[in-house]
Amino acid sequence: MTDLASAPTQGPAPREDISVAIAVYVLYLLPFFITPLVGLILAYVSQETASPMLKSHFTFQIRSFWLLVAGIAIAAMVFVFSIIPAILLVGIPSLLLSILVIAALPILFVLRTIVGLVFLAKGEAYPRPTSWVI
Repeated sequence: MTDLASAPTQGPAPREDISVAIAVYVLYLLPFFITPLVGLILAYVSQETASPMLKSHFTFQIRSFWLLVAGIAIAAMVFVFSIIPAILLVGIPSLLLSILVIAALPILFVLRTIVGLVFLAKGEAYPRPTSWVI
């Protein structure tokens, strides 16, 4: 005999769960500093009770946020440690590379968010929620 509470749900996910996932994607796209943090909290809170389809989206959203933060932190450290060597003309390549990475990471974050939103609009689970790129 199977337990109905542990059986995976078939069919579309409940409407409020989809609304939360859409809200997280929208919060990620808003150009304010605090809204991605609110989206991250919503994703963490909603992940436990979500259907498998929505759980893949919440995993993808959480991972997208932390990849952005980690990438910017690493690039910022490279930038800071390249300033003095850049004065001596030795650290210019690493300084420029860190600036390029800091500029490219938000673009990648927006692309990941839009692609996730497209999969959610189709009613599909995100195929590779733990991927590094898109």
